[in-house]
Amino acid sequence: MIGKIIGIVDTIYSDSAIVMVGGVGYRIFCSGRTLANMHEGSEVNLLIETHVREDHIHLYGFSSTSEQDWFLRLTDVQGVGNKVAMVILSSLSADHIYNAIISGDKDAFKPVSGVGPKLAARLITELQAKVGSLPTSGDMFVAKAHADATHEATVIEEAVSALTNLGYKRLEAHGVVTRLYRQLGDDVTLEKLLPESLKELSSLV
Repeated sequence: MIGKIIGIVDTIYSDSAIVMVGGVGYRIFCSGRTLANMHEGSEVNLLIETHVREDHIHLYGFSSTSEQDWFLRLTDVQGVGNKVAMVILSSLSADHIYNAIISGDKDAFKPVSGVGPKLAARLITELQAKVGSLPTSGDMFVAKAHADATHEATVIEEAVSALTNLGYKRLEAHGVVTRLYRQLGDDVTLEKLLPESLKELSSLV
C-alpha cells in the first residue's frame, strides 16, 4: 500500500498529475488546489491514499494532512465518492469546509459541481456530529477559530435541545438561537442564551 510519494512532476492534467519515481510514472489524482502548486519538472511530496478496486488501482494525492483528513471525512458521508470529495476540496479550502459544517451553511457548497442541496444538507448533518475532531489547517488563528466554533456549536445545540424538550419546533428554535448567539457575542453562556431565546420564541406564538 502506497502512503507517500516524492518524485518529479512529469505532466499535469486537469484532475491529476504524472509523478516520476525511480523511472516509473505514477498517475495521481489531486485537488485543483494541490495541482495549482505543482510545476512540471519540479519535485513534489504527496501523501497518498491508495484505492484498490477489481478493475483499477487509483492513487489520490494530498499536499497536507489536513487535506487528506478531509478527503477521508468527506468520503465517509453517504453519496460522496472519491471524485466528489476531490471536487469539494478543489472548490473549498479546509477551513471553509469546516466553517460551513459548524455553522450549518448549506449555501457554502453551492459553487461545488455535483453537490446539490440534499447532499450539502447530508454533509452538514453527518459531519456536525464529529465537529470536535474535524481537521483544519492547524495554525494558531485556525486553532482559536476551531475552539470558538466548537463552543458555538455546543452552546447552540444545548439551547436548541432544551427548547425542543419544551415543545418548540427544532428548525424554528435553531434559527432563533443561532441569531441571538451572534447578537449576544461569542462569549455568551447557555444560562444567558436560553432565557433570551425563550422570550423571543414566546413572542412568536
